[in-house]
Amino acid sequence: MATVRPQSWHEAEAVILVAGDGAFVSHHTAARLFGAVVPDEEHLHASIEPTRHRSTIPGVIVHRSTHVPQRFRGLPVTSPVDTFLDLSACLGLVDLVAVGDSLVHRGRTTPEALVRAAEEEGRGRRAREAARLVRAGVESPMETRLRLLIVLAGLPEPEVNIKIRDERGDVVRRIDMGYSDQKVGIEYDGKQHATSRHQYAADVRRREELAALGWRLWVAVSDDLFTSPGAALARIVAVMRERGMGVPHLRDAWRAHFRGRE
Repeated sequence: MATVRPQSWHEAEAVILVAGDGAFVSHHTAARLFGAVVPDEEHLHASIEPTRHRSTIPGVIVHRSTHVPQRFRGLPVTSPVDTFLDLSACLGLVDLVAVGDSLVHRGRTTPEALVRAAEEEGRGRRAREAARLVRAGVESPMETRLRLLIVLAGLPEPEVNIKIRDERGDVVRRIDMGYSDQKVGIEYDGKQHATSRHQYAADVRRREELAALGWRLWVAVSDDLFTSPGAALARIVAVMRERGMGVPHLRDAWRAHFRGRE
C-alpha cells in the first residue's frame, strides 16, 4: 500500500483539531493526504455538514459539504473520488487531470470511478472533461502535462507507460508514452537527467538500445511545457511525419492551458 508523507498527515490532523467536531479533511489537504499531486496552497482545507456553524479560522478554509467522509489513516476525510470532484471547482483542467492521474497511480481510485462520479454528480463540464482524460500508468505530473499538450492540440492520444519486451516476453524497457505501431516514444526529462552524470550515462545507453530496436525517441524538458509549447508541438509533429503518421490540423485548445512563447 502506498505510504503517506508525515507532513501531509500532520497537516490533516491539525486541520481537524482546529475545525472542530464534525469536520473532515477535504480539497487540497485531502489530496495531499492521499499522496496526490496538487498545486501548492497556503491554506488547509476542511469540510463540515451544511447545517453546522462554519467558523472563521486563520489559515484554514472550511467548506460546507454533503459528502459522507471515510476514515483514512485514522482521520475523517473525503473519499479520493469526492476529493477530485471538490477540486474541480478550484483547479484548472491540467492540474485537475494531474490530481486524477496521481490518485490512480497511488492506487486510491480508478479512471472509470472518476468518470462515473463526475457524470452522476453533475459537477460541471470541467469535472467531466478532466475525468475522461485521467489515465492509469502516469507516473508524474509533468507526464500528465506533456500528454495533455498533445491531446489538446488535437494530435492522436499517445499510449502511456509503454512496455518494451524481449524475445522471452520480459519487460526490458519502459517509455513514458508514445505510439507503439510507429515505434515513436515520447518522454519528459527533469533536470536530474542533465545534472546527474550517472543518469546522463544511463540515458545515453537506454536511447541507443531503443534506437537499435527501431524506436524514435522524442524527449521534452521543462521549457517545452512552460516556455515554448508551440515549438514543442511543431517538433512532435515533425517526428510523427518522419514516421509516416497522419497528422491532423492542430487545434488551438491547448493555448488556454499552456502559456508561453510559440
